[in-house]
Parts: sequence; structure tokens; C-alpha cells
Amino acid sequence: MKVRVACCTLIYRKILRLSNSVLENETSVGQMINFLSNDVNRLDYFVIAIHYLWIGPLQVFVIAYLTFREIGLGAITGMIAFLLCIPLQIFLGRKVSRLTSVSAKKTDNRLRLMNQIINGVEVIKMYVWEVPYSLLVEKARRKEVDVIKKYSIVEQIGLTLDMYFPRVGLFIAILTYVLTGNNVDAEKVFMTTAFYTILRDSMTTGFAISVHQLAEALVSIRRLEKFMTYPEISVPQKVQNQVATQSVPIYLKNVTARWDNSRDNDTLQNIHLTVQAGSFIAVIGQIGSGKSSLLQVILRELSLTEGVLETSGKISFADQRPWIFASSVRQNILFGQSMNEARYNEVIRVCQLTRDIDLFTHKDRTMAGERGINLSGGQRARINLARALYTDADIYLLDDPLSAVDTHVGSRIVDECIHGFLKGKTIILVTHQIQYLKAADQIIVMNNGSIQAKGSFEELQSMNLDSMKVFEEIEDKEEFGEAETKIEKKRTMGETKKEDAVAEQEPVEVAETRSKGKMSSNVFFSYWKASRNIFLVLLMTIMFISSQSIASGSDYLVAFWVNTEMASWVRSDNGTMDFQWSGPLSRNEIIYIYSGLTMGIACIYVVQTFTYYAVCMRASKNLHAQMFRSIVRAVMYFYNTNPAGRILNRFSKDIGIIDKKMPFTMFDVIIMFLNFMGTIVILGTVSVWLLIPTCVIIVLFYYMRVVYISTSRAVKRMEGTTRSPVFDHVGATLQGLTTIRAFKAEKIVTTEFDNHQDLHTSTWFIFISLSRAFGLYIEAFCLIYIAVITIMFFVFEDLAIAGDIGLVITQVSAVVGILQWGIRQTGELENQMTSVERVLEYSKLEEEPFLDSIPEKKPPEEWPTKGLVEFRGVKLKYGPKSTYVLNGINFVIKPKEKVGVVGRTGAGKTSLISALFRLAYIEGEIIIDGIPTNEIALHDFRSKISIIPQEPVLFGGSLRRNLDPFDEYSDNVLWEALGEVEIRETISEMAAGLNSKVSEEGSNFSVGQRQLLCLVRALIRNNKIMVLDEATANVDPQTDSLIQQTVRKKFVDCTVITIAHRLNTIMDSDKILVMDQGCLVEYDHPYVLLQKKGYFYNMVQQTGTAMANSLSEVAKNCFYKNNEAVS
Repeated sequence: MKVRVACCTLIYRKILRLSNSVLENETSVGQMINFLSNDVNRLDYFVIAIHYLWIGPLQVFVIAYLTFREIGLGAITGMIAFLLCIPLQIFLGRKVSRLTSVSAKKTDNRLRLMNQIINGVEVIKMYVWEVPYSLLVEKARRKEVDVIKKYSIVEQIGLTLDMYFPRVGLFIAILTYVLTGNNVDAEKVFMTTAFYTILRDSMTTGFAISVHQLAEALVSIRRLEKFMTYPEISVPQKVQNQVATQSVPIYLKNVTARWDNSRDNDTLQNIHLTVQAGSFIAVIGQIGSGKSSLLQVILRELSLTEGVLETSGKISFADQRPWIFASSVRQNILFGQSMNEARYNEVIRVCQLTRDIDLFTHKDRTMAGERGINLSGGQRARINLARALYTDADIYLLDDPLSAVDTHVGSRIVDECIHGFLKGKTIILVTHQIQYLKAADQIIVMNNGSIQAKGSFEELQSMNLDSMKVFEEIEDKEEFGEAETKIEKKRTMGETKKEDAVAEQEPVEVAETRSKGKMSSNVFFSYWKASRNIFLVLLMTIMFISSQSIASGSDYLVAFWVNTEMASWVRSDNGTMDFQWSGPLSRNEIIYIYSGLTMGIACIYVVQTFTYYAVCMRASKNLHAQMFRSIVRAVMYFYNTNPAGRILNRFSKDIGIIDKKMPFTMFDVIIMFLNFMGTIVILGTVSVWLLIPTCVIIVLFYYMRVVYISTSRAVKRMEGTTRSPVFDHVGATLQGLTTIRAFKAEKIVTTEFDNHQDLHTSTWFIFISLSRAFGLYIEAFCLIYIAVITIMFFVFEDLAIAGDIGLVITQVSAVVGILQWGIRQTGELENQMTSVERVLEYSKLEEEPFLDSIPEKKPPEEWPTKGLVEFRGVKLKYGPKSTYVLNGINFVIKPKEKVGVVGRTGAGKTSLISALFRLAYIEGEIIIDGIPTNEIALHDFRSKISIIPQEPVLFGGSLRRNLDPFDEYSDNVLWEALGEVEIRETISEMAAGLNSKVSEEGSNFSVGQRQLLCLVRALIRNNKIMVLDEATANVDPQTDSLIQQTVRKKFVDCTVITIAHRLNTIMDSDKILVMDQGCLVEYDHPYVLLQKKGYFYNMVQQTGTAMANSLSEVAKNCFYKNNEAVS
């Protein structure tokens, strides 16, 4: 246990030091979870079995000597046959080691894929990619199972040797003894039998298990060793800065850096930068130009290939992608620091969080949920910023924190945070919000990894550079700021009847269920049923019963032979003992039968083990397939209320147990049970009186087992639920690793990990202690049982037949070991069956409606031809018991209309998209081209709606698979679409082109590039209905303009629904749909709405007089232009 804890601790501390190149290319959350579950558990099991490595060989030498004294040459031949098992077991151990290593890699790949699917499941559902990604998982699982099958075959051979070689050794020893002219007698035969029983337990079972566990442990050690040698981030040596001081806190000279040394191109090239203390630096540039990478260099997350970097002072950091962990809002802001009430309240105020927190159900103690799932996007961004501001630092690196807030909030944050709260601090702000550039002391323009220009606003404005055209937009269109609405995450559960608040009744993370009471027989039945082959199950059952019948018959035959031989000695007239065979069978016939039984049992053992493992592998494969299908088909409510780590736990730890551990344990239980039943039959055959103490011990053991199982099962279930938080914490750490290291918070998160680990270890320790205490009591009662049986032979003289006595004593001695090991294994089996129970639980999740329509209900292939969308009394809620976040929505979008959707955070904008894609619980009707969507299958209408999501999601694998997982389009079509969004050149520069590798979560592409790739997905599908869900939130104005122009050009004949991020992007829309508190409050042409001076009018006026006039003019011109076209 200490070894496991030490390894887990070491793994986590290594995670905190991993370089970004390793995180991008070498490892993943899935692999980390595999390390912490399966790999470290192998070390646990090895430590338990390690002592058999020396106990077994020692007993061989001692017993070989004692047996030789009894039967001479027979001991040598029998021992030679017996010892042939050892080199075979060592050979098999090496095979197991190699196959375990390969299997672990296959498991890593499957879990890496599963992690991506779980985290990107909403995108998969909207793009109707369930089938191709299910095939990917099926393919990965098939490869994994193929290796596990080979592993199982080796296991089967080992088990056959374990069971067969002791009998062969005993058979050869007795046969040699008889053929060398000796007569069998009870003393020698049953003493030899007892010795071989001991060797069977210590060598063929114990030694074989220890060799097997050693082989697996060595694989895990090598995997962990490889992981521990992965490159780490460069820790700066404490040397005297040559330039960086309090007055110059940041200094870069001739800095060149790249994320991955395997790439030809540098990420940053020849960067020269000197930052004066207290200055406000703004960094701008197009997507992929190196803005975020510049901050990563300063944080030392991106290693230098050449140049000099010096920093002086404490650094605080706000990442572009807000990192929110599963804790309260307060803890996300404090991040382990002590509470300073005055500073905390001031940070809340300047980050414009006061109103949000006041409206939260539990104020700042409201749980944010995993990845901030219970918060809107704007709230996540401001909490992320508040964390950075709460830290009293000298340097503040802010990576585009304003993209997720509207203009008036953004302006107040700039005024109150940057010019107020952080006045006198050194600030580097990466931004696309160019209306704030005038306030910067220095502006840095990045282009292709280099600083293209730098200087004040006025200096850059005077430069004659193409990239400087952006400044014209500031003067012409955005002098007073853009009208932005807060971003809501697609899966946001915080849309509420109160503005800017998290819904009071929306589901938060639910506690993991833990079953109670006795393991249901249905779980066992479901496991065998999952094999889906009744013939194999019946054949396996017959083989088990046959093998035990023949084994017990063989033992009884030996006793019969001994009794016959001893009865054949008669006293002659002269008083000497003469041998006259008197049995019903001749000695040769007995030898032939004994030989036949010995060889026959070998054949049955082979068939038995192969059919058993065939059934187990089929069951394991089908259980995984059932659970994965259920997971993919589950409603979004399930993902919103269950952390990814919890779900991955089922696919890693639980499936790992079902694949490898449980078949071995169940095999033991079946064999032990049959051996025990065989022993009872033999005892009953010798004398029914012997069954009395046997029945007593059975009853006693039964009640002991009931107490043990009920206790250990509860503890084991508790161990399973305390394990999930460990995995959740590791996943959250990997997601926020840059933030953690920037804040120097390694000690904080390590302490949190250790707390989770301690809680899990305490339950594991209780479980181990229970097992050992139970084993001790079992051994004590077994000794009493043997003593009682032995005394009975002295009390009842009619039982004193030598052969029967020897048979009973050897059988009872053997059954003692059977009971000790078997009962513990039954407990372990029930504990391991909780994994089956947990898998079955996830195989019965609430599912979405049917995916594919029946032929009668299937819409025409070309549907929809117009793009007419109608909402009739639509109501939506995110959970079965949640409150409605949309209330009776009614509107019609005519074919080819361009509709902008606006409203405050929590108004219900994103919920409209959830309703359109049927991602939540809805009432009412949504009709597309005259067909209600609730009457047709999900795939049939989701595939007909294109979407560019707010948060671009890419999956690990090839770029082509990310764009076209069905392989429906040619390379030419994809290249043409890439050219339309002006990213073709970037992709063509990659060595493999369309087959280039995409890292997990698309981390080798910038956020803007990922957004453009999402636009490519929409272009190639060319559907009649297009949805933009705040698609330009995290891109620069040029990319925003490119996306808008592409949409207008390529989707001119389509219905386009745009959730607005910037009001100027939707002012030329045909209609504006205004949401407030889950209701549709205005819906008309923007110019008409401006005349009504309602909600929309107020939003426009908040942008400032000049901007409002400009927006009104755009709406007016568009309105009259449309009327002229109609007339």
C-alpha cells in the first residue's frame, strides 16, 4: 500500500513539472488515470504475492528430501515432472510481461480517446458524429481486447499447468514406486500426497501467481520509469539578472522558441522586448501570430531555443481559456490564499462580479462545478480574472480576458482594474478588443511569431503597414467600443429568471451513487448473459463439473488401491504375512484406470480453461460496448452533473478489473467450490459421521463470510467512490497546469491531491485490514476442524481403515486451504463484482430519443429545401426536475432570413440553440420546413443544421478526421474550404497536410485557428440552416470580419441564426430576436426595433452616442434597401 501511495504521489508531482511538449504529444488525462488506477494496483498485488518467490523454492528442496526418504526413486521422478512446471511458468511470466506492456499502451489509447469524447460530447451530438467516434472507440477497444485475449491464452496455459502438474508429479511418483517392486501402503502414499498438496499451494499456485504479478509489476515500473524521464519545464536558476530589475521587470533579447522540437518552424522568432515597470502593454495580432505564446515564454512554459529571458518580481496570470475547478466561487478566486476581506471585496467589485454573486443562491459559496459548468461564460472569465487580480503580484499577464464580456462591462473592467486597481503594476494584455488600445503605454503587433511593430497608438497609426489597417476600424467604427453580449457556454446551466445569475434550481454535480446491501444475483446473471453465447456457457459448466468429478474419482481410486493392497496381505499358517491380491480389479487395471483419469483430466482442464476465458472475454467486451453505447446516447443532463473523471473511472479502473482481475478471481472461486463439494462427497462416502463437524464448520464459515462480505463490500464501494475525486483532481490539474505554475500554486494543489489520496488510502487500508483479520479467524477455526476430524478416528474404531484415514486427512488438509483461500476469494469476487455493477449502472442511463428514423418517418433526402424554422410554445429545462429557462417561445424564421439573437447573460440565447438541437428537455414544437423535429430522428435533423460553436472543439487524431470523420468529401473539397477561410497556407506548411496530427483538444492550434476549422466543417456540409453561437468571441477583428464575410457569401441562400457577440455584426440582419429572462421580448427588423425604443434600443444606446448612431444608420440603410428590393 505504501508503494502505491508513494507512486501516486510521485506521479502527481511529476505532472506538475511536465513540459508542454510532453502534454501536447506524449501523454493525456487518460494515460494519467491509467497510471493511477491499473499500473499502481499491479504493484499492490505484487507486494501481496512477493514472498512466494522464495517460500516456494525453499519448500521444494525440503519436501524433495522428505519424500525421497519415504519412496526413494519415485520422489526423484515425481519431483522432476513437478519441477518442469517452473521454467514453463517463468517463460509464461515473460510472455505476460510483454503482453501487459502492449495492453497498457492500448488501454492508454482507448482512454485518451474516451477522455476527448466525454469532454467534447456536445459537439459530437450536434455534428451527429456518434457513429464515427463510436467506431473509433470500437476499433481501439478491439485492438486492446486482441492483446488481452493473447494475455488470457497465456493465463489459461498457466492455470492448466497449475492444476495438472501436481497430479502428474504425484502420479509419476506413485507409479515409479510401484514399478520398482514396491507395494503401496497408506503411510507412504498419503504422506506423499500431503507433500504434493503443500507444493501445489506454494509452487504451482503461489509461485506462479508471484511470477505473474512480478511480470506485470515490472511492466508498470518500466512505464512509470519512462513517464518519470519525460522532459520537464525549465526551472530558472537563481542567478543575478543582468538587465531585469524592479524598474525593468521583463527583458527579452533575441528570443526564439518553439513548442515542439520536431517542428521545422519556430513559434517565436527574434523577439526583443524591454518592459518598464508600471507600464501597460497591449499585444495584438491575427490568429496564430504568437500573442499567447509570448506570454507563455514569459511564464517559462515555452522553452527558449536561443536568446535571453529575464524577469523580476512576482507574476500573476489569467489564461485565455478560463480555468474553473470544482469548488466554490470564493475558493476559485482565493486559490488557496488566505482571506483578505478588503482586497477580496475590492477585486469582486472591479471585476464586475458583485451583482452576479448577490444573485447566486449561496453567494460566493455557490459551487462552480467542474470546468465552471454551473456558470455562464462571462462569469467564468471574470472569476478567472478575479483570481489573477487577488494575487498581489508585480507583473500581471492577461490573455484576452475581455472577449467574454460586453462593452460597458469591459470598459468598466479596463477603467477600474487596469487604470485603477492595478495602477502602478506592470500589465501585459493580449486582446482583440482594439477599442482599448489608446489607453496602452505601448502596443505590440505580432505577426507570424515575430514583433512586426511596437510603439504607442499614435506611433503605430502613422506607420504604413498593411496590418495597421486595424487602427482605421478603431477610428471609424469602434471608437466608443463594440456592443458585446456576454458569452454563455453551450452547456451553461445558469440561464435563469434573474439577470446574470446562476439558476437556483439548475442541477449541480451530483454525488456518485454507491450501492448498499448484498450484491444482487442479477449482477452475476447479467455478467454471464453478457457473453451472449449460451453454448459456451453450458460447455464451460459441463467441463468444470467433469474435471472435479474425475479429480475426486482419481483421489478415491488411490484410497481404494491402498485399501485393496493392504487387504491383500494375509497371515499364513506359519505366521508370516503373504501377499495375495484380493481386489475386484487387478493392480494393472487400477494403474490403467489411474493413468486414464490422469490423462483425461488434462484434456478437460484445457477445454475448461479455454471455454471459461472465452466466456469472460466476450462478457468483458460486450459490457464495455454496452456502457459506451449508453454513454454516447446519454442525455446532456448526465454530462452536466457527472465529472469527466468519474465517467473515466468506469472505463479505466472498472473495465480493467473486469478484463483481467475478476476472471482470475472467479475461476478460483469456482474451482474452490467444486473442490469443497468433492471433498464433502468423499467424506460422506467414507462415513456420514464425518459430515457432522463438516456441517458445523460450514455453518460457522457461512456466517463469518456474511459478516465479512457485507463489511468488505461496503468498504470496497466506499473505496470506489473515494477514488473518483483523485481522478477528477488530476484531470482538473492538467487542464489548469499553466495557471497553477504561474501562481506557484504547486504546493496548494499537491496538498489537495494528498488529501484526496489520503481519504482513498484510508478506505483501502480498512479493506486490507478486514481481509487479513478474516484470514486469521479462518485459519484458527480450520485448525480446530482438523483436530476434531482426527480425534474422531480414535473415538470411532470402525473408521480406522488406513486408506480411508489417509484419504480423509489429506482431503481435510486440502479443504482447509480451500476454505481459507476460497472464502477470501468469494469476498474479493463480490468486491470486484461491484465493478460489473458500476458498469451496468452506466449501461442503463437515460437516453436521447432514437437516432435514425423508421422509413415511414424519414424526411426526404433533400430536406430542408427552404430553411423555414418555427418555434411554437417551446419551453426548455436542463434537468428533469429543473425550472424552465425558456418559457413559451413563439417565432417564425422565414427561408433565407438572417436572424441575430441578443440578450443579457442568462436571458436564454444559448438555450434557443439547445432547443433547436434538442439537447435538453423541451416541450412545444420546433418545425423545420413543415416537419416537427420531435417526429423525426435526431440524426435526420441535426445533420441538416450547421453550427459554429462558441468554444471550438478539436479532437486528437488527424486534421482530416476532425473535418470529415465520415470521409464523405474529397481532399479537393477540403482544401477549397480551407482556402475560403484563409487557413490553407497554414495547413499546407504542415508536413502531412490534411493528415497532420491534431493534439488532444487541438492544443497545437490557436483558438482562432480552431474557430476557422469549425467554419470549414460548416462550409463543406453546406446545409440550409446555419447557427453561429458567439463564434467570434475569441478572435481578432480581422478574423471576425473574415468569418462574417464568409458566412454572408457562402450562406446567402441559407437561414442563418447568429447569437451576437458584437452588435455591428448583426445590425444588417433581417430580424433581431431579443431574449430576456427566458422569454422572447422583441422580434423584428433592427430598424423597427430601434423605433420602438425598447430592449434592443437600450442595448444599442449603451454602446455610446457615436457608435449608436453608426449602428442605427446601418439598420436604417438595410431596412430601406430590403423594402426597395421587395417593391
